[in-house]
Amino acid sequence: MSALTPVILLLSLFIPPAHASSGPVLLTSSSIGLFCVGLFVLAYALVMAEEYLQLRKSKPVLVAAGVIWILIGIAYQQQGMSPVAEQAFRHTLLEYAELMLFLLVAMTYINAMEDRRLFDALRAWLVRSGFHLRTLFWLTGGLAFCISPVADNLTTALLMCAVVLKVANGDRRFVNLACINIVIAANAGGAFSPFGDITTLMVWQAGKVQFGQFFTLLIPSLLNFLVPAILMSLMVPRHVP
Repeated sequence: MSALTPVILLLSLFIPPAHASSGPVLLTSSSIGLFCVGLFVLAYALVMAEEYLQLRKSKPVLVAAGVIWILIGIAYQQQGMSPVAEQAFRHTLLEYAELMLFLLVAMTYINAMEDRRLFDALRAWLVRSGFHLRTLFWLTGGLAFCISPVADNLTTALLMCAVVLKVANGDRRFVNLACINIVIAANAGGAFSPFGDITTLMVWQAGKVQFGQFFTLLIPSLLNFLVPAILMSLMVPRHVP
């Protein structure tokens, strides 16, 4: 017997008796709906506490999603609307599969470049060129802004921060400022491309925004990168690492 079975049986007592219904099942004020919202909040709290709990964020999210779908399925079955829940689940599963496959391809592409030592070569070039720290600050931020529209912003930020750590040679002040700049640049750069972030990918995938419409955000994205970067660059020293 599954450990979730007692919870599901308990909640099923609060679901109205089975009867056919033509409209959507309203769960916003029901006990099962409130439980699902609470479970969602709990899962996100565990995600935010990942660093302290040493628990991978995927685990609470997947468990919570599975339990929520089970409870929604029970609620719709009790209302005689099992096909509606099945259709909604299939639609959600298809969207998840599309996102997962895109990210799998993106990460494979990045890992292939990592395997070919591309980023080590980039780090070596930055060191050999004799740039001072302020120039490195702008170069790494600019590269993050340009790479994130093609590779997603999270991957770009991780890779560019790894380059900064290798170049900075233990200068913690520079590492902190450069990594903050990279995260801002990667998020700003990912906003004007459907491939730059999971959110933009979902919006494009759902047909809410056409491919070409994303590029109208180029100027706002550039400003979101440049304004904080200019302010932070004033605190970056000019000496050569």
